[in-house]
Amino acid sequence: MEMKKVFERGKPIFSMEIFPPKKNDPVSEIYSTLDGLVGLKPDFISCTYGAGGNPADTSTVDICREIEQKFHTLSIAHLTCVNSTREDIDRAIERFRAADIRNVLALRGDKNDKVPPKDDFKYASELIRYLKEKAPEISISAACYPETHPDSESVVSDILYMKEKEECGAEHFISQLFFDNEDFYAFREKTLIAGIKSPVEAGIMPVTSKEGILRMVSMCGASVPKKLSRILNRYENDPEALCDACTAYAIDQITDLIASGVDGIHLYTMNKPWLARRVYDAVKTLIRR
Repeated sequence: MEMKKVFERGKPIFSMEIFPPKKNDPVSEIYSTLDGLVGLKPDFISCTYGAGGNPADTSTVDICREIEQKFHTLSIAHLTCVNSTREDIDRAIERFRAADIRNVLALRGDKNDKVPPKDDFKYASELIRYLKEKAPEISISAACYPETHPDSESVVSDILYMKEKEECGAEHFISQLFFDNEDFYAFREKTLIAGIKSPVEAGIMPVTSKEGILRMVSMCGASVPKKLSRILNRYENDPEALCDACTAYAIDQITDLIASGVDGIHLYTMNKPWLARRVYDAVKTLIRR
């Protein structure tokens, strides 16, 4: 099913993200995770690109195949291009076709100081354009950044680049995580002014560790508002209380987003089905099915 048809069912949709097991972890772990997630009946599950963006790694496609064939749930396979040549992307397309994967989240990917980037694709828009030319049967999603991509020159240039992604073929956007809904609403208004028509899902991550989330926001350019900062500081040495307080924070975010007419919620599950269930159970009556 094409991603744009998912949004024709009604709004908002509810989706989730998982990541492949680490190199030395058993692959069975991810199937235990999926067992816990599919019962929540997400509209789709996305799987991040494995092995640090290694073009030879097939774990993302393998997992997406299982999501669709074993768990009967729509999947989106992440695909990054910063470390890929055109030949690498051609091989990825063939793997998608062999696995009957029809939805891809096209990303530049994070640069690694220890691995020089390839020259074939400098931006996600170039990957999107290439996929549309080489594999027109694939429905392409893309990322967006409510607080602006860390590498962008300005807010305006970032919105215009998002518009370029749409013009190249992106039909759906998933936002980077954020913790202040007002940042998302201001961003959404700018996308409307720019004429961006594709649906935009709000990326929500329930916090489970102060150290982990501070490391995450330092990499992605998101900010920690005072309200969340007070929670992190108050409960940083009490893991159970921190999890409870931050889960409540995420639920409050989602409730407000749904009330404000968001296109969808994309939950960054961190491969924790129990956490996804806590969030889902609190908002399930708000989500139109």
